[in-house]
Amino acid sequence: MNPNLSHLQPYPFERMATLYAGVVPPGDLDTIRLSIGEPGHPTPGFITESLIEHLHGLSSYPSTRGTEQLRQTICDWLADRFGLPDTSIDPQHHVLPVNGTREALFAIAQCLTDPTSSPLILMPNPFYQIYEGAALLAGAEPRFLNADADNGYLPDFNGVSDAEWDRCQFVYLCSPGNPAGQVIESETLQELIERAHRHDFVILSDECYSEIYQDEDRPPTGLLAAAAAAGNDRYRHCLVFHSLSKRSNAPGLRSGFVAGDADLIEAFFRYRTYHGCAMPPPTQAASVRAWSDEKHVRENRRRYREKFSATADILAPVMEVEIPPASFYLWQRTPIDDQEFSRQLYQQQNVVVLPGSYLSRDTATGNPGKNHVRMALVAPLDECVDAANRIRSFVEQL
Repeated sequence: MNPNLSHLQPYPFERMATLYAGVVPPGDLDTIRLSIGEPGHPTPGFITESLIEHLHGLSSYPSTRGTEQLRQTICDWLADRFGLPDTSIDPQHHVLPVNGTREALFAIAQCLTDPTSSPLILMPNPFYQIYEGAALLAGAEPRFLNADADNGYLPDFNGVSDAEWDRCQFVYLCSPGNPAGQVIESETLQELIERAHRHDFVILSDECYSEIYQDEDRPPTGLLAAAAAAGNDRYRHCLVFHSLSKRSNAPGLRSGFVAGDADLIEAFFRYRTYHGCAMPPPTQAASVRAWSDEKHVRENRRRYREKFSATADILAPVMEVEIPPASFYLWQRTPIDDQEFSRQLYQQQNVVVLPGSYLSRDTATGNPGKNHVRMALVAPLDECVDAANRIRSFVEQL
């Protein structure tokens, strides 16, 4: 048995089950779940149709690299979306399809970590728990960078010592962030890339929320765009992770990709040939269709903006509400302890939100998720409005 399994902490939703044990919500109110970040908008029909149309591909083994068409489509999307130089990213050397970014974000740690050299892995706090689990199971030590109100809910890279950077083998980023929805700007990314060159570590940028944003004229930047802007058009030390789960409301498709540094992509390709995780041919065909269309993505953003606006208007009189620049979460301060807030809200209003402290780890300066809750605005508009009204009523009675 891998001894590092004992270091894994319960997943947030396991902890919620314990928190709600014995609680009986009002029977006259339907349950509204704002706790899980699972897109609730329908998957576009043309993606489903493409999947069905290519089911005959099940008779063939897929290649680990994926089809040339899929990789070219991904490269075209990256170049167009992030303004990358056309010749800087090619389908043979810079891209690998993956079965959702969760799988890849975990597997990359097993590929890149050298457990013999006291490895340190940096990650934001709060964070997506896959980062921590991947680091621990790779035999590395996680180092949590608090992302709280004092630093704009972004990780403070300046608080890391040179000795820690020297030990660092890679750093996980999440931009736009989960749960706060804040975006790491290009200047900060370029400074981090310069550090990566100097201290020889890899930057792993989870950008799965990059296509859900408020201002249609200001899409969030990304790590590859920052690298190219700094003259690093070989994307050395840089890998980005993108997914169709949030962008195209297709979490069940399990389709994403990794792109960036050609040497790192080649190493990950070699790892994945043993891992045995090639994307099924029908999924590849449906993914080509999805990455080739932006109309459904713009409509997706419109729906989220509508829900953010309606929810914020209802909550603003009783809570400090700040609509984030991106993602589909409200990272909301609570007037009482976040766990107690969540438990009482469920007990009185049958609304489920995620305690912020369950997404964070305690540090020397505290738990940055404490007295926050995460609200995922993934339910239909009418349910989000109903949930907001119930939350307002609950807060008014505290």
